[in-house]
Amino acid sequence: MAVLVALGAFLMTLAGGWTAQRVTDRRHLVLGLAGGLMLGVVGLDLLPEALQAAGTEIHGVPAALLLFVAGFLLAHLVERLLAHRQAAHGAGETDGRTPEVGLTAAAAMVGHSAMDGVAIGAAFQVDGGMGAAVALAVIAHDFADGFNTYTITSVYGNARRRALLMLCADAAAPVLGAASTAFVTVPEPLLGGYLGLFGGALLYLAAAEILPEAHHEHRARSTLLCTVVGAAFIWLVVGLGE
Repeated sequence: MAVLVALGAFLMTLAGGWTAQRVTDRRHLVLGLAGGLMLGVVGLDLLPEALQAAGTEIHGVPAALLLFVAGFLLAHLVERLLAHRQAAHGAGETDGRTPEVGLTAAAAMVGHSAMDGVAIGAAFQVDGGMGAAVALAVIAHDFADGFNTYTITSVYGNARRRALLMLCADAAAPVLGAASTAFVTVPEPLLGGYLGLFGGALLYLAAAEILPEAHHEHRARSTLLCTVVGAAFIWLVVGLGE
């Protein structure tokens, strides 16, 4: 049952990626919406789940928050190192951005989608009602995951083929994650730590890269509206999942 439900997440992820690539003539709106979706996912979904799952504190601070800050700093460090390496080898960047950063971020999105599948499988192991509730939340926000995966990969200068490849991997990840629960159980503290680390990295990409790029050439109110709509959509999804 969990695998069958995860197929819905597979289709919804592809739908999100398809939408992102179809509206490239409104790139600033796509980036504004992606930034809002990413902000909503981090603040309203990932971070609360990480705080609840990780539980423990280190020197008076929840471990999930420490990993959240570490994820933010790690994303910044990786981007700077890749940019420096590319400049040292005399390679020009695409609009000041390194394709490797986009691929790394998309790979993290794939890992997150796999954890979504694990969450579906684990919830169905508890009972059908909980499984259905978790599946509803996952399927709804996988549209945003697909949208963000394609956008992040392409905005960093990767070819369309690579962006589609990462989108397909992101779509397949929930199905594989759900299937894995028949053999492996992920400890809740470990899952919470992962969510915190991933949330920090995702917030860095949204705040330092995606949103500034969205408003760089198009300081339109419509771009800002798309950002607000993206965050509000995640709020709606999280509320439906409760």
